[in-house]
Amino acid sequence: MPQKEFVPKTYQESSTGAQSSSSVHLRSSPEERSFDFSFEPIRENLFRVTFSSQDHPLPPYPSVTKPATSLDGVHVSATGGSNQKTIEVGDVTASVEWSNTPVVSLSWKGTEKPLYRDLPLRSYVADSTGIAHYTEHDRDCLHVGLGEKRAPMDLTGRHFQLSATDSFGYDVYNTDPLYKHIPLLIKASPDGCVAIFSTTHGRGTWSVGSEVDGLWGHFKVYRQDYGGLEQYLIVGKTLKDVVRSYAELVGLPILVPRWAYGYISGGYKYTMLDDPPAHEALMEFADKLEEHGIPCSAHQMSSGYSIAETEPKVRNVFTWNKYRFPNPEEWIAKYHGRGIRLLSNIKPFLLASHPDFQKLIDGNGFFKDPESSKPGYMRLWSAGGATGGDGCHIDFSSAVAFKWWYDGVQSLKRAGIDAMWNDNNEYTLPDDDWKLALDEPTVSDAVKKGVENSVGQWGRAMHTELMGKASHDALLNIEPNHRPFVLTRSATAGTMRYAASTWSGDNVTSWEGMKGANALSLSAGISLLQCCGHDIGGFEGPQPSPELLLRWIQLGIHSPRFAINCFKTSPGNSSVGDVIEPWMYPEITPLVRDTIKRRYEILPYIYSLGLESHLTASPPQRWVGWGYESDPEVWTKALKSGDEQFWFGDTIMVGGVYEPGVSVAKLYLPRKANDQFDFGYVNMNEPYNYLASGQWVEVPSEWRKSIPLLARIGGAIPVGKPVHTRVPGDDTPASVAVKEVDDYRGVEIFPPLGSSHGQVFSTTWFEDDGISLEARISEYTVTYSSTEEKVIVGFSRDEKSGFVPAWTDLDIILHNGDERRVVSDIGKTVEYKGKGSRGRVVYTLKN
Repeated sequence: MPQKEFVPKTYQESSTGAQSSSSVHLRSSPEERSFDFSFEPIRENLFRVTFSSQDHPLPPYPSVTKPATSLDGVHVSATGGSNQKTIEVGDVTASVEWSNTPVVSLSWKGTEKPLYRDLPLRSYVADSTGIAHYTEHDRDCLHVGLGEKRAPMDLTGRHFQLSATDSFGYDVYNTDPLYKHIPLLIKASPDGCVAIFSTTHGRGTWSVGSEVDGLWGHFKVYRQDYGGLEQYLIVGKTLKDVVRSYAELVGLPILVPRWAYGYISGGYKYTMLDDPPAHEALMEFADKLEEHGIPCSAHQMSSGYSIAETEPKVRNVFTWNKYRFPNPEEWIAKYHGRGIRLLSNIKPFLLASHPDFQKLIDGNGFFKDPESSKPGYMRLWSAGGATGGDGCHIDFSSAVAFKWWYDGVQSLKRAGIDAMWNDNNEYTLPDDDWKLALDEPTVSDAVKKGVENSVGQWGRAMHTELMGKASHDALLNIEPNHRPFVLTRSATAGTMRYAASTWSGDNVTSWEGMKGANALSLSAGISLLQCCGHDIGGFEGPQPSPELLLRWIQLGIHSPRFAINCFKTSPGNSSVGDVIEPWMYPEITPLVRDTIKRRYEILPYIYSLGLESHLTASPPQRWVGWGYESDPEVWTKALKSGDEQFWFGDTIMVGGVYEPGVSVAKLYLPRKANDQFDFGYVNMNEPYNYLASGQWVEVPSEWRKSIPLLARIGGAIPVGKPVHTRVPGDDTPASVAVKEVDDYRGVEIFPPLGSSHGQVFSTTWFEDDGISLEARISEYTVTYSSTEEKVIVGFSRDEKSGFVPAWTDLDIILHNGDERRVVSDIGKTVEYKGKGSRGRVVYTLKN
C-alpha cells in the first residue's frame, strides 16, 4: 500500500454528535480535509475513540456494536481548558489534549505515569484510503493478543499483518499472517494492562515497537488499509480483568458441548479412499478404536466425502460422493452407534463445475468484478496436493448465498451430521475493488450508512464471521434446545459468537512446532478463542517419531481442544496422503491409550474450565504469570515467550520436553505476593516431591512416562471415569449409544506435606448436562485443610440450577505417598477405600 500520510491539526470542539461533559468531540481544519475525532467513556474501564472523515468512514459492519454507556454508580468528573480535558472515571484518569493532534492518555487515579499515551504530533493520521494510529511504546512491557500470531507469545518489537491466509505447513516461529483476524493488542505490566481493539474487518498491520525513528523515538503504530478508526481502550489491573472486560464488549465465549472436549479423531485420507470405499475405511477405523480400548468422542470428516464421482473430480460442498458413501444416513447411524459424533468439512467457495454454480451466479451470490460485471473468479484449492481450479468465493452479504449456505448446512444436519467444520474460510480474495451484494438482512443496518460497496471497505473477514453465523443459525434452527457446534479455522472477534471452537490450522510435524504451539494457545485464549487446540502430531510434514508423537499427546491432553488430524503429503499419492493413528507404533500404543484415557479421567476438570470460560472469560490455558503479576520473574523474557510452560486451569502447571532424547525439563514455579503465604507445588509424577515456589526447578520427565506436571498445593482436580461417558439429559443418538454413565466423581487434592496452619483451601467446579442451549450450571465446592496426622475435608453442592448429576458420593484422592487419614469437617461419613490404580490413597465422602 502506498504511504500517503496527512496529519490533521487545528482541532476545535465540535457541536456535532452526542455532547457530554465527560466526552470529547473535535473537528479539524481546513474544512475541505476535516476529520472528526471523539473520545468517550462507555464503562468504568472502557473508552471509545473514533477518527473519521467523509472519505474515511467508520467500519460499516463492525465486529462489535457500540454498547450503551453505563456509568451509573461510577464517580465521573471532568475539568478542562481551551485545548485539554481531564476526565476521572472511577479509578482511571483520562486526559485528551489537542493543541496539535489529539493525544489521549490513561493512568490510574492519583498516579502520574500513564498506562497508555498517544504519540504527540503524530497520533491520528490519514494514510491514503486508510489511517494510521501512533502510540508511545514501552519496550519493557509484555504485548499479547492479535488472535494467534507466530511464536513467541510476547509480540513486543515485532511486526504483524492483520489479515488471514491459508498458511499450509507454516513455520510457527516465522510465518505471518496465519488464520485469524483479531485486531486486539494488550499491553501488560505489573502496574496494569491496557487493550487496544479495532472493530474493522478490513486489513491492516500492527507494528509493536518494531519501528524506531530518530525524531519520533520508540512507538507502536496500527495501520488500517481502508476507512476510519473505531477503537476501544480497555484498562485493567491484570490480564484477567482486561480479558473479562473485552469479553463483555464482544460477547462471552459461547457454551461448548461436553463431548467436544473429548478425543476428536480425523485424517484427510479416510474420506478420500475409493478402495476400500471411505465408508468402509472409516468403520474399520472405529473398529480399531474399540480393539485398542481408546475412547473417542467425535470424528472430523474431511472434505473427500464431497469430491465428485466423475470428472472433474473436484470438491462440491454440500454434495455426497455416493460411491464412497452409498447411504450417508445409514453410515452416520452406525457411527452414532459407536458413540462417535461427526463433524463435516465445508468450504465457502465453489468451483465452476459445482451443480449449483450457475444458481449462485443468477442469485448474485458471488463477489462481482466491477471491470467485467462478472463474478470474481480466482484459482481455488480443491483436493489433495494443490489440485485446484477456477471458481468463486461465496459472498455472505448476498441473501441468496446466505440462504443457500444455510440450507446446505441443514441438509447435512438432517442426514445426521452433528456439527460443522468451517474450513478454508480466510477469504484470500485478490481484489479490494470487487463488489458485494449487500442484500442479506444481517447487514441491512450497515448498508444504510452508505459506505462504498467494495471488499476493501467492508473487509474480507466479515465473510468469515457471516459464514459462522449462517452455519450456527442453521444448526440451531433444527435443534433449538441444543448447543450448535461450529469449528472454524479462521475467525474474527465476532466469529466466536457463532463458532464454539477453533484450532491453529495446518501446522508441521517438528519438535519446534510442538513447542511454539503453546504460545499460539496462550495468545488465542487471551483473544477469547477459548476452546482452541492444535493438530496433535502435526498436520503436514514427516510422520512424527514415536517419542515426538507420545510427547505431543501428553502435552495435548492438557489443552481445551484435543484432536489428532492430518494430511501428510505422500510421495506415492498426494491426493490422499498419510495419517497419524494412535496405534501406528505398537510399542507405544498402550502408553498412548493410557494418556488419552487420562484425558477422559480429568474431563470434569476440563469441562469445568470451559464453563468457567463461558461465565468469566478466563481461558483454560493461561500464561504462567496469570494471577502471579506481583512475581518479577514472570516478566522476564524466558517466561514472556509462553512456549515452554503454562497453567491449565489454576491447579495444573504444565511443562514440556521439546528435544528428542531429553528426560528433564526446567520450569519456573511462580509465587504469590509476599504478604500471602505460598505453600508451593507438588510433582504429580515420580518422585512426587514437594517444591517451594519462586524458583526454577529441574523436573524428571522420561518420555515413556509423562511430561512435567505440577499441582499447586491447595488446588483440586475433579475427575471421572477414564472412558467416554454419557451425561444424563443428553439424549442425542451418539450419546445414548455410550455404554458408561457419568456416575462417578472423585477429586484429587494436594494438601501441604504437613500442617496448613489453619488455612482452608477451596475449589469450586461446574457441571451441567453438557448439551442444552440454556445451561443449568450447578456448582460443587471442596474445601480442605491439614495437620500432620489428617486432612479435614468439606464439600457442598449448589444444585439450584436444577441440574443433578448421576454421581452421589465423592472420592477424595490424596497425592502419591500421602497416607494421612481423611475426615469430614462436619462429621459426615468418610470411608477408607484403599489405593487406586495410580497408587494413591482414596477415601469416599458419603453424600
